[in-house]
Amino acid sequence: MPSFRDYCALYCHPDGSPVALDISRMGLTSEFFAEMEPRLQAASDAMEQLEAGAIANPDENRMVGHYWLRDFERIPDAELRRLVAADHDRLMAFLGDVRAGKITAPGGKPFRHLLSIGIGGSALGPQFLAHALGRDAGDAITPHFMDNTDPDGIGRTLERLNGKLEESICLVISKSGGTAETRNGMVLAEKAWRAVGLEFGPHAVAITGEGSKLDNHAKENGWLERFPMYDWVGGRTSVMSAVGLLPAGLQGLDIDNLLAGARDMDAVTRSREVRQNPALLLALCWYHATGGRGEKDMVVLPYKDRLELFSRYLQQLVMESLGKELDLDGRKVEQGLTVYGNKGSTDQHAYVQQLRDGVANFFVVFIEVLRDGAAMADEVEEGVTAGDYLSGFFQGTRRALSEKRRQNLTITVEEVSAYTVGALISLFERAVGLYASLINVNAYHQPGVEAGKKAAGEVLKLQRALVKEMGANAGTRLSAEEWAKAAGSEEAETAYLVLRHLAANGRGVSGLDTGNPAKAVFWAE
Repeated sequence: MPSFRDYCALYCHPDGSPVALDISRMGLTSEFFAEMEPRLQAASDAMEQLEAGAIANPDENRMVGHYWLRDFERIPDAELRRLVAADHDRLMAFLGDVRAGKITAPGGKPFRHLLSIGIGGSALGPQFLAHALGRDAGDAITPHFMDNTDPDGIGRTLERLNGKLEESICLVISKSGGTAETRNGMVLAEKAWRAVGLEFGPHAVAITGEGSKLDNHAKENGWLERFPMYDWVGGRTSVMSAVGLLPAGLQGLDIDNLLAGARDMDAVTRSREVRQNPALLLALCWYHATGGRGEKDMVVLPYKDRLELFSRYLQQLVMESLGKELDLDGRKVEQGLTVYGNKGSTDQHAYVQQLRDGVANFFVVFIEVLRDGAAMADEVEEGVTAGDYLSGFFQGTRRALSEKRRQNLTITVEEVSAYTVGALISLFERAVGLYASLINVNAYHQPGVEAGKKAAGEVLKLQRALVKEMGANAGTRLSAEEWAKAAGSEEAETAYLVLRHLAANGRGVSGLDTGNPAKAVFWAE
């Protein structure tokens, strides 16, 4: 257990910082600080160059400029600065017109519901903001999210909008316009609107790359509006763009303060003084805890219900950014940092038992929120509120882990507000970028994601070939391996999985599956 002197020495709360950081329980020594100082300064150099417009994503010859989204004056090119500012003004004007009733659904009805269709960063960011900052019944527009290509999930979301589509606005979010999950959701949403006799276009807004498939589709079908996704903003860092700001603004959230919190946190974390820079300290703690090799998992435990989705948001931000096979020199390194978490004190009744007494393959990031909120401030016993219990459970869990020398650090914010949420997003974005420099990987590309999309395309290509071959030989009963060969493929296992799925859903294929994939037979009716 650290002493109070240790706690004070390793407590970071610079002037103007929206967050405080306690790293006294991470086991960092003065020698380690001194050893890492040159590398931390080099990481700061890389971050400075990134913000100045250096090509940070050589795979695609792109700049990486999500930090510019909350401070247009930092955009290095004057014409780009003018364009981004104009796009933002147009977005704010659109939000103002919706709120003022100047933009309505056909027939003059105000929009009361929002359907946001996206996946990955196009869903996780908006969902996190909606959950963290929403007022539920007090929201200007009630948000709903479609974030997968699961037919059951899509059906449940549309069921919640049953009878409400006439007063619903739909955002379709995809940079390329070709993301399969988002496209599928859009197609089914269009059918849902048509099924109740409504045109989809006057209810629809595209957030996409200029000239993309989605952009062209929106223009051709008379959609209500189109907003850009810039090629220099990745999905996992897009929450401060139209991707996050438009749904948040429609919901009635304070997007000005969201941007201000991120902007102020950016400023604090440009400091070259390591002990006065929360993002550098966070990256340093990750490096120390994991040996710079991702040897331990990061468990995120916010002690606030409104931050429950933060760990899901961070999973993509951290793992997609840092999970790389090759480093910047082309060497195979297989880097990464695993993230999981839920919320306190729920976790005390779940996996904290293992964190304290089980395998020590993790470190914990606690998030402490000082203000309880006034909604349920009544005492639950004399002199004690529910919030006092929550604070006690946070302190107790931290103490219990520290007693067993389980590494943990604490991030503290005054309250959950648009300002502090913006600051938390910025803090982790910058820590990810700095840590990537420490381990020499590119935080801004995702070749593994593209590989998965390509593989899925190959599966669907084989499915079409199988269906065509079986249709030409209706009634013929063959094994999956035989059908694969007939379709010109050696992928027997893939053929089995495809045919089993089609048969289970009555999609023109029947099957007799004995429990042994080799002996299962399939045929077209």
